[in-house]
Amino acid sequence: MKRRDFLKSVSGLAAGAMVPAPAIWSAAKADARSETLLIVSEGGPNNLDIHGVGTNVPGYEVSWNCYDRLISHEMKSGPGGVPYYDRDKFKGELAEDMNVGDMSATFKLKKNAKFHDGTPVTAKDVKWSLDRAVSVGGFPTFQMSAGSLTKAEQFVVVDDHTVRVDFLKKDKLTIPDLAVIVPAIVNSELVKKNASEKDPWGLEYTKQQTAGSGAYKVTKWTAGTEVIMERNDEWVGGPMPKIKRVIWRMVPQAGNRRALLERGDADISYELPFKDFQEMKANGKLNVVSLPFSNGIQYIGMNVTKPPFDNPKVRQAVAYAIPYQKIIDVVLFGLANPMFGAPASKATEVAWPQPTKFNTDMAKAKALMAEAGYANGFETTLSFDLNFAGVNEPLCILVQESLAQIGIKTTINKIPGANWRTELTKKELPLYTNVFSGWLDYPEYFFYWCYHGNNSIFNTMSYKSPEMDKLIDGARTAAATGDTATYDKDVKGFVDLAFTDVPRIPLYQPFVNVAMQKNVSGYQYWFHRRLDYRALVKA
Repeated sequence: MKRRDFLKSVSGLAAGAMVPAPAIWSAAKADARSETLLIVSEGGPNNLDIHGVGTNVPGYEVSWNCYDRLISHEMKSGPGGVPYYDRDKFKGELAEDMNVGDMSATFKLKKNAKFHDGTPVTAKDVKWSLDRAVSVGGFPTFQMSAGSLTKAEQFVVVDDHTVRVDFLKKDKLTIPDLAVIVPAIVNSELVKKNASEKDPWGLEYTKQQTAGSGAYKVTKWTAGTEVIMERNDEWVGGPMPKIKRVIWRMVPQAGNRRALLERGDADISYELPFKDFQEMKANGKLNVVSLPFSNGIQYIGMNVTKPPFDNPKVRQAVAYAIPYQKIIDVVLFGLANPMFGAPASKATEVAWPQPTKFNTDMAKAKALMAEAGYANGFETTLSFDLNFAGVNEPLCILVQESLAQIGIKTTINKIPGANWRTELTKKELPLYTNVFSGWLDYPEYFFYWCYHGNNSIFNTMSYKSPEMDKLIDGARTAAATGDTATYDKDVKGFVDLAFTDVPRIPLYQPFVNVAMQKNVSGYQYWFHRRLDYRALVKA
């Protein structure tokens, strides 16, 4: 199949104080500087395997660059001309050809594709990897279910280099779901050799080392300190990257990260205070990219099974007590899209994210607290992820101060980044802040993850509503069948219900902020919001 035909077949589917920072280039001086990329960030991965239990967001970056998938997205021009993934167009990665039928898709593998240990990538590896993704449970398995990929029987080996994926039903999200991070292709024979009866999928082995065919391979990982990756010179998933070596250092203090950037000792950083990004934008010495998260919000979540948050009036009171504009101004320095204060007359849109009609109104918040029987308030904890303390900590302090004005006394609970996902998904936290961004940029996808009563791992509010489930399921079916009228009605319906029941309070749509040296180019925005080393170039 020609590339044009390939595209045609699939496009319709679908605070620290500033202290002297150490020089950290010494290890890379042996390499040509133009071929070595030095990244500094606050937190690093806790697991190298996207299928692992509790793999954190930095872990996504490793998986994305070290593993291949059958297909990936084409790019388009996004905000400010920055290359941006095209949610509706796909290209082969391990697949050289794809044919999408009515109830199945067939993939022909590139015959020269090899894993990092030199063994060829076969259809058996693909099937085993997809079987693994739908079987390990937790996040990976739920992610696969978002595209109606739930059973190992759906993945069929046709021959050594051909795999067929059978559809359980028509689902607009099936093909896009094969292009996210989770359906990564794993070296099955290598992993099986290191598996055990207790660990049949070899998750302990792949936690510590990569077993993929991707453009990079991890050669050293010291948890909490650094990750070193080397280019896979045998990679066939796309054009050979220009960067041969990636050194990714965890530098906890934001002041040090900024200093390393400004003196030219580091190439790229993110997770800096928003004030720093604004100042660096203004002085023009570095390139700073700021782009809104696709399909994403920062929110306050409340566990609706835990009193007093089981009372909708309490949840509404909290929503009216949030200091929304102060958070935008003081914490984010304007680098976010507000998700509050929509005019009362404004109709609900067929879109996500979109602003709620909540605004800061302490009088209304106090009245709701009294109506709920909590005129004297109550005590609770407010939790956040320390991996993103630069935003989360000042945000929580502002929320704490505001809630105190309506009698809610909060103790701030700082959870280490390596433990955050695990603690969050226990669904025991009564009150917390978090970011969720849907990898597939569709409203029904976000709501399937975050509001559906089928116990999604990210429905961390433990929210259940038969009406909500009906609307989400209805929108998914309507999308698959092209029933636009029903789709529009159901999307508006579930957005309205989410804002009425308010198990989570949207605060703002965050921006990805990345600062890089002027000689670094090729940055691309992806749905996972992590760096894609494959396209980066250093002059």
